[in-house]
Amino acid sequence: MAAAVPLTSSLKLFADPTRLRMMGLLEREELSVGELSRALGLAQSRVSNHLRLLREAGLLAERHAGTSTFLRLAPAAGGEAFAGRIWGAVRAELAGLSEHRADLMRLEEVLGERRIGDGEFFDRVAGEWDKIGVDFETGEARQRVAAQVFASPKVVADLGCGTGYFARALSGLAARVICIDRSRRMLEEARERARRAGRGTAFEFRLGELDALPLCDGELDGVVAGMVLHHLPSLEQPLAEMRRVLKPGGNAVVLELAPHREAWMRGTLGDRHLGLAAEDVVTAMRDTGFEDVALEPVRDHYRPRRPGGESDDPPRLGLYLVRATKPRARTTTLPDDPT
Repeated sequence: MAAAVPLTSSLKLFADPTRLRMMGLLEREELSVGELSRALGLAQSRVSNHLRLLREAGLLAERHAGTSTFLRLAPAAGGEAFAGRIWGAVRAELAGLSEHRADLMRLEEVLGERRIGDGEFFDRVAGEWDKIGVDFETGEARQRVAAQVFASPKVVADLGCGTGYFARALSGLAARVICIDRSRRMLEEARERARRAGRGTAFEFRLGELDALPLCDGELDGVVAGMVLHHLPSLEQPLAEMRRVLKPGGNAVVLELAPHREAWMRGTLGDRHLGLAAEDVVTAMRDTGFEDVALEPVRDHYRPRRPGGESDDPPRLGLYLVRATKPRARTTTLPDDPT
């Protein structure tokens, strides 16, 4: 239970327009810190400072899902009836803040992104994904990914597997391939296609999030993230999860789109980012603790078809590959016993 907040502190709490804007959004929707930051158009560090004050006043309720924390407004939390009464009195003033109206517009964008991210979008397009989402010029990119993961049969995961385009390239090479996606329909499509891919590899299918992978620590010898990171809000947590589930010395391979200007891909293909800068991915992998991080060009292009533009020449979007290794366990050499 939160400690009672003195009268003067409560009044100061509600005197800041930014905190009022935050409370107005959290009363409407349960949001993560990142979502709240985007809806407010503010840096996450600044938002976190305000959230700390609201939390100390007992005005926030939290829900944890995997590694994510979701917040909502709880005026009565911690027995702070006085703070709740103040909020009830000032809530109406939000309508007069132009910033709040802009917040609501950004909130709709955030919720739209969440609907895509929750798998609703990918569930809907799963049956057509091999036609609209895996248009590569030569197919070399897929073979390069497979070649970089390992040199002998191992346990490999395909993260954000979709219909299993990259996983099928591992058929007959890996002993076991674990396909992970947040869309149940995509996994169903991947299962059916893997059934026809041939023998020699055991395929598993797990529903899960890339920032909270349904894998044990050190379960994998290799991990593939093919054309998936640009669908995610950020890189840090998914890359940290990739490192966690690898054995020491295990390989991670990322295939990504170079930055481009095809904005229509946000709605048609569910892309959050119009490609990712290679140096950003390299830096993020190093910051996550990977070693031997290497950037390699790929002699292939992504050729997505614009909606309704079957006769148009599709764009040729650049690709690159980043490979890295989880550090091997360090061994300690004891000094010789002088006796």
